[in-house]
Amino acid sequence: MAVHELSRLDARRIAVRAQLLDSPRPTGLLDVVRHLTLLQIDPTGAIAPSADLVAWSRLGSSYSPAQLTAALADRALLELRAMIRPSEDLALYRAEMAGWPGRGELRDWQEANRDWVRANDACRRDILDRLGAMGPLPSRELPDTCTVPWKSTGWTNNRNVTQLLEFMVRRGEVAIAGRRARDRLWDLATRVYPDDPVVPSDEARRVRDQRRLHALGIARARGPECPVEPLDVGDAGEPAVVEGVPGQWRVDPAHLAQPFAGRAALLSPFDRLIQDRRRTTELFEFDYQLEMYKPASKRRSGYFALPILYGDRLVGKLDATADRKAGVLRVDAVHEDVAFDGAMSAAVECEIRDLADWLDMDLALPRR
Repeated sequence: MAVHELSRLDARRIAVRAQLLDSPRPTGLLDVVRHLTLLQIDPTGAIAPSADLVAWSRLGSSYSPAQLTAALADRALLELRAMIRPSEDLALYRAEMAGWPGRGELRDWQEANRDWVRANDACRRDILDRLGAMGPLPSRELPDTCTVPWKSTGWTNNRNVTQLLEFMVRRGEVAIAGRRARDRLWDLATRVYPDDPVVPSDEARRVRDQRRLHALGIARARGPECPVEPLDVGDAGEPAVVEGVPGQWRVDPAHLAQPFAGRAALLSPFDRLIQDRRRTTELFEFDYQLEMYKPASKRRSGYFALPILYGDRLVGKLDATADRKAGVLRVDAVHEDVAFDGAMSAAVECEIRDLADWLDMDLALPRR
């Protein structure tokens, strides 16, 4: 198979187009999620929840968060391990769930997780019995009868029920049936997941790689291990090289030689266009760090700065905060990584105003 030779411009346009961030915009939430394959959940609400920001970046102000709420309530979309996915995609994960903690020789951490679940099997069965009789329920209403506490150096230490539930999700026993405010509601997976035929593990992995590449356009064949959603795509697509970037890539041939019309867009820090920071640096030559975990004095771009896309380039960051009590979207700064010309400034300001309108807030811009 011939290796596709791409310029950085080619690669960027493939990536932007694959992520539905070109022009014209898509028109339906379900079509967007099915194409992207997921919306990542993050509770940070400095401007809006990330899943809503990602949808708004594609759909514009025609999108309402109520559409996502309804799709989850109808179970056209489902929540799986902090990702919102199309319900029909659950069939691509069920074989992996049945084989938890993994196939072949297990790593030490996989054995430790398996052994901890086994040691607390009575609690696992108590949870299943309670959910079977009374579910869906929040985790605080489930019994903690664990005999071996969960040990961690992080925030999960001694959070036995929530940690056991996470493993039970991976085993395909329980699922998130909805939310009550910020509380996840748990139920038996058989009541939540569609009763579709399970796709065998190897075939499911191949299909997931293909769908991931179609959503990304271009990606590495191999990359660092990611516990929930990989950044690489295995042997999906066709081989490619990118001028000025070392190493081999995989490209979805469906995105080759396609027309491109760009636009301005404000992106969530968890947007898939920039989620792979190495790819972002290599293809877009754009340095982005999420700084909300840094002390305020060490932030360069802001607590929850939104990357700014213009055409096929990432050109800056928007430092803004939604002041819900005052009903104001406060813009503290627009950081220009490249100097904005008049057209770029006008397009970016239009997106900022659209963001304020979508949030139903007044706009407070910085003084010039």
